[in-house]
Amino acid sequence: MFLGADKNIFINARALRENPTHAELIMWAYLKQNALGYKFRRQHPISIYIADFYCHALKLIIELDGAIHTNADVRIQDVERQKNLEAEGITFLRFTNSDVEKSLESVIKEIEDYIKLKQQHKG
Repeated sequence: MFLGADKNIFINARALRENPTHAELIMWAYLKQNALGYKFRRQHPISIYIADFYCHALKLIIELDGAIHTNADVRIQDVERQKNLEAEGITFLRFTNSDVEKSLESVIKEIEDYIKLKQQHKG
């Protein structure tokens, strides 16, 4: 579940949990209720990375991207990180902070649609 994350990644993850963005607070308020029927963890260490929200049962990472993610260097890092974790069988759903803050219902709908699709392929 942690893919060899070391102690420093866990320390950094704890610091991120202690200082969430507004969008992360909104998303976590929804996800922690288990309304989707799955347990999510926030600021979860995986390998050398920290996922905003991770569901092990679905092998799903939900990322919330703030303005810094429009920076070219950060976008390159995001692509590399996503590629490395997808190689481990993990799927990503990405939303902007603005998506969560202004259109939470559509964000939740997209997550629900992904889960339904995943369940159909299982069955």
